[in-house]
Amino acid sequence: LGSNLFGLCPFHGEKTPSFSVAPEKGIFYCFGCHKGGGVVNFIMEIENLTYGDAVRFLAKRAGLEVPDDGAYQSQYKKKERLWALCRAAAQFYHAQLKTPAGEEARAYLQKRGVSGQTVTRFGLGYSPNRWTALLDVMTAKGYTKEELLEAGLLSQNRDKGTLYDRFRNRLMFPIIDVRGNVIGFGGRVMDDSTPKTIIFNKRRNLFAMNVVKKSKREFIILTEGYMDAIALHQYGFDCAVASLGTSLTQEHADMLSKYTDELVLTYDGDEAGQNATQRAIPMLERTGLRVRILRMRGAKDPDEFLKKYGADRFRLLLEGCENQAEYRLRSLQMRFDLSQDEQKVEFAKQAAALIAGFGTAVEREVYGTRAAEAAGLSPDVLRMEIDRARKRLLRQEKREETRREMDPAAAVQPFQRELRYDNVRSAVAEEGLLRMLFREPALLAQTEGLTAEDFSVPLFGRVYAALRERWQNDLAITPAALADSLSPAEMAHLTAVLQKQEPPLSETALADYLRILREERAKARVSDASDLLAMQRDLKKKKGYGGS
Repeated sequence: LGSNLFGLCPFHGEKTPSFSVAPEKGIFYCFGCHKGGGVVNFIMEIENLTYGDAVRFLAKRAGLEVPDDGAYQSQYKKKERLWALCRAAAQFYHAQLKTPAGEEARAYLQKRGVSGQTVTRFGLGYSPNRWTALLDVMTAKGYTKEELLEAGLLSQNRDKGTLYDRFRNRLMFPIIDVRGNVIGFGGRVMDDSTPKTIIFNKRRNLFAMNVVKKSKREFIILTEGYMDAIALHQYGFDCAVASLGTSLTQEHADMLSKYTDELVLTYDGDEAGQNATQRAIPMLERTGLRVRILRMRGAKDPDEFLKKYGADRFRLLLEGCENQAEYRLRSLQMRFDLSQDEQKVEFAKQAAALIAGFGTAVEREVYGTRAAEAAGLSPDVLRMEIDRARKRLLRQEKREETRREMDPAAAVQPFQRELRYDNVRSAVAEEGLLRMLFREPALLAQTEGLTAEDFSVPLFGRVYAALRERWQNDLAITPAALADSLSPAEMAHLTAVLQKQEPPLSETALADYLRILREERAKARVSDASDLLAMQRDLKKKKGYGGS
């Protein structure tokens, strides 16, 4: 589109490109998730760094030196240090598994059927049953107690302040991100209780994703537990990942969509697992993933199933997976006793409402017929119910669309709620003015007398003041030059404004923008003065009433 480049957004899952890069302006913007900015903002977002650390990251990639000013503690250097600490801790735990102290952990792994090759592949380890085993070794390597605390590897006694190893007598699972950094640990006691995970960001990472990204399979299997994922890998299914002691998040779904088009959910068959599946389906589908659900009989999870029945039977299960529509309809059906008329009627209503939301007429026909057969109803009867539910759904969507269309002011409001426009007329003119000034900085000569206070949007006032200062000092005027003085949300909104189409430059348009700003500023001053007078009158009345 014009001189812009488009592609899939790296910050959220999508199948239709909405990520735009404008090389001439040096900016990016995603029309889907509304992130935007310059190259430094891109690194800040994708690497989760501060502005200064993103600059240092880029400098390091380019082989350049960026001097520290002594007062600035580099967050990126700290993160690198913590990664190195976690890697050293993982190596320590892995070595301990092979010592006499790790005999119980080795016996547990052998009982669970985990091979030595799998232990090595996933870097499994053992934390000794001593209070300061890791603390002593890591401090001897030069790491500080503060770093060990920040990495979540130590705990502190509240009363005495004593420091001790957080993980003791645990089977250890290092969590490795897609770039190969050890970012945390899961620790499991030898009685199969739930592992406790310490990790920098559980919402953005998945266990075994560093291995799965290399898989040749066309789908990814998502499990509830570490041992399920490990067992699947050992039995030849090298595409299994597990969430990290937390429910599936939208960040997890977005990450998965970057590596596959199809996902198989293998959550446990108990009520908690089924509820988790129902919550996960819409999140995964929002990213464009095709979702299938694997149902197991005779085993509570993939690990148990594989040990009982082997890889071939599991492969047959995979081939017969239900798609999300089949799963949701079957799950709904299981909640009703269809031998009773009242429950049959209620099932038909809820099934019609569910099927009405399916995207294609073919899906609605197929699953409508299945639901009718299950309830012992005529397909025509259920089809009528689905049509009524579909019409209600479409009317609701139409009302929402009409509401948005009838509110033009809402259409120009920033995506970021904290940047809301109070004066839409002035804000639209301010947007246009800034677009002109970025395109042709020489026009700043014609804005003499305009100040930041004349802008109704404080962000735009600050941007204008920064542009004017840079112009007066013969410095480059680009969006990227402002990245260190704007928050990520502010930079994203400025980028969104600059992405909008603008008519050719003209002095008439510039004059119109300046006129509107001054008119609206004058109105605001009159309004402020009226409010002040009203407050003074109220104050006088109160004083008079009080006898002063």
